[in-house]
Amino acid sequence: VGAKEKNHLIYKPYSNGIIAKEPMSLEEEIKEIRRSGSSRDLGAASQEFEMSDIFYFCRRGVESIMDDEVTKRFSAEELESWNLLTRSNYNFQHISLRLTVLWGLGVLVRYGFLLPLRVTLAFTGVGLLVVLTSIVGLLPSGRTKNFLSEKVHLMCYRICVRALTAIITYHNSENKPKNGGICVANHTSPIDVIILASDGCYAMVGQIHGGLMGVIQRAMVKACPHIWFERSEVKDRHLVAKRLSDHVEDKTKLPILIFPEGTCINNTSVMMFKKGSFEIGTTVYPVAIKYDPRFAEAFWNSSKYGMVNYLLRMMSSWAVVCSVWYLPPMRREEGEDAVQFANRVKAAIARQGGLVDLLWDGGLKRAKVKDTFKEEQQKLYSKMLVGAQEDRSRS
Repeated sequence: VGAKEKNHLIYKPYSNGIIAKEPMSLEEEIKEIRRSGSSRDLGAASQEFEMSDIFYFCRRGVESIMDDEVTKRFSAEELESWNLLTRSNYNFQHISLRLTVLWGLGVLVRYGFLLPLRVTLAFTGVGLLVVLTSIVGLLPSGRTKNFLSEKVHLMCYRICVRALTAIITYHNSENKPKNGGICVANHTSPIDVIILASDGCYAMVGQIHGGLMGVIQRAMVKACPHIWFERSEVKDRHLVAKRLSDHVEDKTKLPILIFPEGTCINNTSVMMFKKGSFEIGTTVYPVAIKYDPRFAEAFWNSSKYGMVNYLLRMMSSWAVVCSVWYLPPMRREEGEDAVQFANRVKAAIARQGGLVDLLWDGGLKRAKVKDTFKEEQQKLYSKMLVGAQEDRSRS
């Protein structure tokens, strides 16, 4: 409702129109199946297993396969029409000679003029970031070093944003994250970092990498206290929480930027937030990011494209158009656990960005569904049967 009032585009969970039904509980649906297939008294029938109950689980299984609301979040967002880019869900379509010529000219402009210019800007921004942060890192800690570090980071990130021809609209800047807090945002792409960092400085959190990324990380940490973890340290939740807590307790340090989903989602929904960053007793600054898929597909499908290939695809698009909303700061309420707090923040981000709020873990992108989810359905069904029998024995 909030998204409709703000005229935001709402992603339709059942956009293909195959399945349309009213939400019903397991017990109600099974009773409906039994009512349509049996003339016996429903009160007596619900007290024991019926062979027709199998059809409920078969139907739910087929529905899940036909319209899976989870796995389709890991592929490019479906567009209503072709957007003059051959990599949208609608590939090149010959509609008219005029449109074909226009598309051909667009290819020449994007690959012949925009791409070389953007690649040059990207190398310039990254090169300046490495060199200037290394120089600033030689200065003694103090106000001057912090000032220069902030200016260097903003300048280099803004050059990198121009390398993508990013057109960004920032809303409610009075809610921008402040020192000693944690900024959490929905995650669509690696460029989320520079989209946010071009409007304000953040302390990054991540795993230490090798190669070019490792060079950039080592240079950045010299000028600003970012939080990098070794591969073996990432799985140690207590160590991660301790490092984050120590950082936010120092009010002179920049706010931490975290993407609690842990993986990229296709900007149609927000999936489960990991509770780790919400266990720390500090102020959380939610941020909602929404990309316009008509000009570029910002979603990074890491199982299909490598980082370099993805960045080249982005640089050969028309532009990166997105909106960023800074939401009012939120704190954990009394009696609220970390999971409830994470869900409350996630719901606020989804509502503001016009995204679907899902409870599923983004880790399903690479892992199978846990057995506990299957057992939940079994428990609900057995509880229905056992509960009916207990009511019968009491009567």
